[in-house]
Amino acid sequence: MSDEKENSGAADADWAAAMAEQSDADGATAVAEPPAAEFENLEDTSGGPAGDEANLDVILDIPVTISMEIGRTHISIRNLLQLNQGSVVELDRLAGEPMDVLVNGTLVAHGEVVVVNEKFGIRLTDVISPAERVKKLK
Repeated sequence: MSDEKENSGAADADWAAAMAEQSDADGATAVAEPPAAEFENLEDTSGGPAGDEANLDVILDIPVTISMEIGRTHISIRNLLQLNQGSVVELDRLAGEPMDVLVNGTLVAHGEVVVVNEKFGIRLTDVISPAERVKKLK
């Protein structure tokens, strides 16, 4: 135990001496500024496009959900519970108006319904520009 106390006392003395060396003439302790880090000029070595353009190859295989919306309406739960086979629900769109094409819930285009090989499809009539899509997100 006495060895630990001696070592501790010696460490305290060393610490006090180091602090005394750093103090200025007024007795205040000066805090040493760490040296500034120096870096070489960093360059983009990825080989990809610079700026706002992104490398789309990394996201091409991500699955997304595409849905087509004919229209919408708001009804009360009372009216919803009264719906049965043959009921007609009026939507907010006019007949002949283009459908909305949504990708993961974001409007990307408008189109019209077509039948291809006895299956429904949609022919895109107007594609929303990426700039307009970004504006709608904000």
